[in-house]
Amino acid sequence: MNVKALLAVLLALVATTLSAQETYRYAQRDTCDLLLDIWRPADGAPTTLDSLQKPSILFVFGGGFISGTRNNPWYFPWFRKMQEEGYTVISLDYRLGMKGVKVGKSLSALYRSCEDFYNAQQMGVEDVFAAVSYLHAHPELGVDTDNLVLSGSSAGAIITLAVAYDIACGRTEGLPEGFPGFKGAMSFAGAIVSLKGAPKFPKAPCPLLLCHGTADGAVAYDHLGALGRGLWGSKRIARQMQKEGWDCCIWRFTGRTHDVAAYMEVLWKTEKDFLETNVIRGAHRSMDVTVDDPSLPSWNAISLKDIY
Repeated sequence: MNVKALLAVLLALVATTLSAQETYRYAQRDTCDLLLDIWRPADGAPTTLDSLQKPSILFVFGGGFISGTRNNPWYFPWFRKMQEEGYTVISLDYRLGMKGVKVGKSLSALYRSCEDFYNAQQMGVEDVFAAVSYLHAHPELGVDTDNLVLSGSSAGAIITLAVAYDIACGRTEGLPEGFPGFKGAMSFAGAIVSLKGAPKFPKAPCPLLLCHGTADGAVAYDHLGALGRGLWGSKRIARQMQKEGWDCCIWRFTGRTHDVAAYMEVLWKTEKDFLETNVIRGAHRSMDVTVDDPSLPSWNAISLKDIY
């Protein structure tokens, strides 16, 4: 049996062990219906910690704004870990704003395409807001929208950080009235797309967990762009958070590329610590961790040119 076939079998076995999912249409767009899946905690799993309710995790998948699905079996082992720990997981669709958009290979072409990337990011933000509003309008689903953590991988991590940024800036149209904000945000190889220079949070966002490879060629760890347009990655975001004394836990993976976008299951202990300490217990804590571990999984390095 080849590696791909073996992986398919293993993923199928994992899928059969998951609790039954529930699927709902949370929004209708001109081009598509947007669905979300709810994965409930495993039977008997503890849903509180120190008598405090654990948050639900709203997950935004990756795929360069051109591909990806909310129910890719690749994510199932991670979903299962969260279920076993008593967390509800909500995995959602969003519109793929770069699908069919032509992007050149040169830096100048990327500069010209930055507006397309920004629009794709903001479409994702709008869709996340719509998902929160849907859950708020349907309390019978049992998801407390006052107790949500947002998490994303790659393009989903870009959306995640843009959501945290927009809420901090007061741009909350589309969210339910009185929404208190997310309790935390977890970003795996994320950044913020800006057309107006480096994004500066005007006030503290929700606590952030930033995981990023220092050699990421697909989503900038530091900064990619010119003349006020581009991507500002985890390094730049953490710099402001640290300067202001705001809650930010950054894990820098030395020499790692875009692999870190797929580290959600690998880093579960890190996420669990962040959720229990910064989110549930509300401890004001920041961390800056550099990891140089050759035993971590590695896949073929990809760059923006490979994606577009």
